[in-house]
Amino acid sequence: MKFKKVTARFDADNIELAEEVICHIFFSFNLKGVICEVPIPEPDEGFGTRTLKLPEHNSIIGYLPDTDDSDIMISKIKERLSGLSDMAVQVDILLEVVNEKDWAHAWKDYFNVTRITDKIVVKPEWKDYSPAPGEIIIHIDPGMAFGTGTHPTTSMCLALLEEHVQPGKTLLDVGCGSGILMIGAAKLGAGAMTGIDVDPVAVDITRQNLEKNGISPDHFGLGAATLDQTPAIRYDLICANIIAQVIVSIMPDIAARMAPDGIAILSGIIEERVPDIYAALGAENLRCIRKINQEGWVALVVRLITP
Repeated sequence: MKFKKVTARFDADNIELAEEVICHIFFSFNLKGVICEVPIPEPDEGFGTRTLKLPEHNSIIGYLPDTDDSDIMISKIKERLSGLSDMAVQVDILLEVVNEKDWAHAWKDYFNVTRITDKIVVKPEWKDYSPAPGEIIIHIDPGMAFGTGTHPTTSMCLALLEEHVQPGKTLLDVGCGSGILMIGAAKLGAGAMTGIDVDPVAVDITRQNLEKNGISPDHFGLGAATLDQTPAIRYDLICANIIAQVIVSIMPDIAARMAPDGIAILSGIIEERVPDIYAALGAENLRCIRKINQEGWVALVVRLITP
C-alpha cells in the first residue's frame, strides 16, 4: 500500500501557536506519523536533550493512505490551512507518494536515546544504552502515534510525574499516544492505570509498549474512547497531554474524575492559551499549584479547591 506524505511548510510570527494549530488540523483529519520540524532552543537543564539538527524550514509532516478519497481529504486540509492567514500564518503544502515500508519507519530518524530528568531516560528499542544505577529506562517504540518523549510537552509531564507519583496511586492518561506517560508512572510506582485515546492505533501501540516494558496487563486498562465515554471513576493522578483547546473542552470531565486529594497534570499548552486554561479551571473549582515552562510550552499541576 502507498501513502501520501503531506508536508505543511509554514512561516509565522508565533511559531509555537502555528505549530499547535497545524498539528490540531492534521490530527482532526486523522493523519498518522505526525512530525514537527521546527527550530527549538537548547532545553533547560534536566529536560530532554537535543537529538536532531535544526530544520531548514518550519514544517509539520503527516501521512494518509493513498486511496480514492485521499485527494478529497487533502483538499479539505488545504482549505483549513488557508484559513490560518487570518492568524498571520502562511502555509505551503507539499505532497509526495511513498511506500508503506518507507513511511512506517521514517519517524525512527527523529528518535534517539533521550535523558528527561536525572532519573528518567527514554530509549528506543533499536538503540543501545547502558543505564547508570538507579536510572529508570523507558523502552519505547512510538510507531505511528505521537509522543516520543523528546517533545517539551511530554518531557515536562514525565518530570512532573516523577515529582508526584507515589506507590499505589491510580492514574488516568487522557490521550495515551505511545503510552510513554503510563510506562513512566508504572516504573515510578503507580498502581492501577487506565489509558484512553481517540485513535485505536495509539491504543494498540500503548499496549505493545507497556508489555515491552514488562508491565503486566493486570496493571492497566486501555480503551479507544473520549473522556466523556469513560466511567466517572476517581483517580489520584490524571494526565492530559493534548492541546489547550481540547483541555478546556474536557475540563468538566477531568474534574469529575479527580479524587478529592488528587491532582491533574495538564500539558500541550502554549503560553498564550494559559488564561483560557485558568478560566476553565476556575469554572470547575480547580486551581493551579505548579506551573513549568519549556520552549514556549507550559505544563500545569492542578487540584480541587477544598473548603
